[in-house]
Amino acid sequence: MTGLMGRIRGWRLMPAVVVAVGLLAACGEDSTPTSTSPTPGAIPTLDSATQVTITFLSYNYGTPGLGGQGTQALIDAFEKAHPNITIKPQGVPVKDVLTKLRTDTAAGTPPDVAQIGWSKMAEAVEALPVVPVQQIPPEAEWKEHTAGMSPRILSAVADDGLVKSMPYTMSIPILYYNADLFRAAGLDPAKPPATIEEVREYALAIKAKGSEGVYYAIADTSKSDFLTQSVVNSNGGSLVGGDGEVTVDSSAAVQALTTMQDLTTSGAQPAVNSDSAVAAFNSGKLGMLVTSTALMAGAQKAADGKFELRTAGFPAFGDKPAKPTYSGAGLAVLARDDAHKRAAWEFIKFVTSEEGFEIITSRIGYLPLRDSVATKLADTPIMKLLEPSISQLDTVTPYTSFNGTKANQAVVTLQDEAVEPIVLRGADPGPTLASAADKIRRLTA
Repeated sequence: MTGLMGRIRGWRLMPAVVVAVGLLAACGEDSTPTSTSPTPGAIPTLDSATQVTITFLSYNYGTPGLGGQGTQALIDAFEKAHPNITIKPQGVPVKDVLTKLRTDTAAGTPPDVAQIGWSKMAEAVEALPVVPVQQIPPEAEWKEHTAGMSPRILSAVADDGLVKSMPYTMSIPILYYNADLFRAAGLDPAKPPATIEEVREYALAIKAKGSEGVYYAIADTSKSDFLTQSVVNSNGGSLVGGDGEVTVDSSAAVQALTTMQDLTTSGAQPAVNSDSAVAAFNSGKLGMLVTSTALMAGAQKAADGKFELRTAGFPAFGDKPAKPTYSGAGLAVLARDDAHKRAAWEFIKFVTSEEGFEIITSRIGYLPLRDSVATKLADTPIMKLLEPSISQLDTVTPYTSFNGTKANQAVVTLQDEAVEPIVLRGADPGPTLASAADKIRRLTA
């Protein structure tokens, strides 16, 4: 476990600010991003007598299963350490983040800090008055804070050498499973399925004993496509090609979603939305759930005293390597005056410190982005449950973003008009993906 950050350094955490079309990052010298003028007009520390209230828009805040309690713990710890700064949180569903930010900005009331998913970051940076986070503190302070973070992560999220949003939460899809339901179906919990073919077999065995078998949260109610990308990538395809072209209707993508559809039509997977499936798993009525590690803390709490929770790596397509795609978010600053910008930085600095990442990992389930935290939590139950995802970091594939200012609309089109109809409602995969691809090409032209 102590090698966690060494493994993270071996690949690029590519935000949607850039169209990520490559494979894993090529190696190279680690180097913290710099710019020709990294901190123009850097804002000094707030006077302790200065009272500031900042607003924090977060899709984790207030949620029962996506780290709501962990986010509140972060806020509470920060306010205790900074009695002159008050955090006013705003919970917004992840699918509505950009809409809310656009509306509030137009009204002249943007939040001071916003948690924005990587899939929405491209539009956010282009359309909103984001203050580059690297330019808020003096250069020496920036370097001191980021010294314990992966230089490659910081370089990957930089735009022309400047970090505009701070890496905050990172998760990778994982297979959660109920070891008790495995035993009831005559399956060995010590030998979880490693391929989608085995997932189907195990799921049908569980189904035969009266419980639901498996659920891939690919028809995600948050309108995120990270699991769609994970499935398509693992079948040798992609949603965006090497030149930025839309490839959601490629044969590999069609085959991947056909396989997902078969899980439903065979009875191995229930035809419900992802929220219902998570609830079923947490109540002990679903044998396997493939979704983000961000739900780890909620799953742990639900399983405690009810069933034995275990995890396994993202399943592969036959002998092809599994290529899960990360999800998560960065923290962007939209504060308008110096006092609020500085207070925003103090909050960001805290939640991405060792103390902050310890809360993020132990209370939510996101991966720690500091070596020290990975080492400290190495023997904890949640870190052991995260181990299958950590073991797949070598083959994780960067998130790929569609081109243009309507990239997020393109993702919603893909999820609503192709993925959900195919996987849950039996739509013909080929023509359905072709139709969605045509719309996406027009949106991103």
